[in-house]
Amino acid sequence: MASAPESETILILDFGSQYGQLIARRVRELNVFCQIVRHDLAAERIAELKPRGLILSGGPASVYAPTAPRCDPHLFDLGVPVLGICYGMQLACHLLGGKVLPADRREFGPAVCRITDANDLFQGVSNQTTVWMSHGDQVQMQQDDFLPLASTDTCPMAAMRHRSRPLYGLQFHPEVSHTPEGSRILRNFLYGVCGCKGLWKIGSFLSQTLASLVERIGDKRVICGLSGGVDSSVTAALLLRAVGRQVSCIFVDNGLLRQGEVESVKRTFTGHFQADLHIVDARARFLKALENIDDPQEKRQRIGHVFIDVFKDEARHIEGAHFLAQGTLYPDVIESGGTVDGPAANIKTHHNVGGLPKELGFELIEPLKDLFKDEVRKLGLELGLPEALVYRHPFPGPGLAVRCLGPVTAERLRVLRQADAILLEELKQSDWYRKTSQAFAVLLPVRSVGVMGDGRTYENAIALRVVQTDDFMTADWSKLPYDLLGKIAARIVNSVAGVNRVVYDVTSKPPATIEWE
Repeated sequence: MASAPESETILILDFGSQYGQLIARRVRELNVFCQIVRHDLAAERIAELKPRGLILSGGPASVYAPTAPRCDPHLFDLGVPVLGICYGMQLACHLLGGKVLPADRREFGPAVCRITDANDLFQGVSNQTTVWMSHGDQVQMQQDDFLPLASTDTCPMAAMRHRSRPLYGLQFHPEVSHTPEGSRILRNFLYGVCGCKGLWKIGSFLSQTLASLVERIGDKRVICGLSGGVDSSVTAALLLRAVGRQVSCIFVDNGLLRQGEVESVKRTFTGHFQADLHIVDARARFLKALENIDDPQEKRQRIGHVFIDVFKDEARHIEGAHFLAQGTLYPDVIESGGTVDGPAANIKTHHNVGGLPKELGFELIEPLKDLFKDEVRKLGLELGLPEALVYRHPFPGPGLAVRCLGPVTAERLRVLRQADAILLEELKQSDWYRKTSQAFAVLLPVRSVGVMGDGRTYENAIALRVVQTDDFMTADWSKLPYDLLGKIAARIVNSVAGVNRVVYDVTSKPPATIEWE
């Protein structure tokens, strides 16, 4: 577990909440370091980590269910402040002798919460405030040890505190945007109850991480796999700041990249950072591996195999390499089960150099594994990366191969690459690029009839996909102005040879995914 400045750490015990990562993000936005840990972490281990406070997350279970997740009841004896949210509140009360029963009326959605005790959690919060409820069970008001702090029409114990222990509970979710004063409530817990000072800032993380990298790497060499995306670029910039010429960056040109990608990476890392950059032209190898393949899963597997072979070939030419650096982020670790003291991580390899550390005998370095995406962007700006790179939209590991539906050929990639470049250029010129989360063109495996000039055409169709999202778990299609959509479509049809039709994808996630393949 990474150490926060002066050990100012909040641990979030995860009981399967859909909002677990959101709680962590909200805490960090309040400049307090936190990490998500498994719900059954032993009290002795928690004491060793010396957290300033604990947050028990929500979860879908009932505390009386035989398979309901439990925490170690001894954690309440540590004297560490605890905030239970929804299921976390119910579990804390249940373990300390309170009664939890199914509510007469379940609450799902917004509710008006009336504050009856404005001390501690609710300092500065309106006497009546809107909160977001999502529960079927409730803590009953029949135990003298638990004092009510707030109520709703159907929930007498919407918030509570323990009479003698530093334990607080919220039946609602303060972390979601539907609870407008939720951030203030969390701040009150962090600063007022736990005594945090707000030491978690990207600047302090940068200086701490640089010192740690220098100590760990020593005089050894590091290979950094560059993809051109934000995560790997920030990782490379961080390592270059720490150990300079000891870093060698490998960038594989697989022929599946966006327009101008290779030139952009070369300009940034050889020009600005003066890095030892190895650009491997493997376009022919990838195209050959993808010949006559139209199944998306088969495309991904073949791309992965060729990438590992190409990367291994180039890495062997770098003498004395001991470390391999990857741009793994905290959500990758969480989603693969790699929480603190949790099961061994099986890091997603979609954007990372999966399998290579073991195969080549490298020791793995993941300097961003405690950060969320927005924190990585802030770090990139601190390191001097161009804003256009830091705020660029995500790009899938298999590249344009999974946006080129059907067979992947050099000609089809040309069509897709040019259409995609026009879309992104128009979004940037109209100031819509930063208002959207991800935008790209898709080349469909169909042709349609059209008319251009006085002649009939039978050519390709392009679909445009533009979405807005906070976490990429769900997403909504972007309501671009009709004039802008018309301009983009006209430019693509008039400028990209082989295209005579453009359509716009207006499907949200779910039921669709963001990518088409």
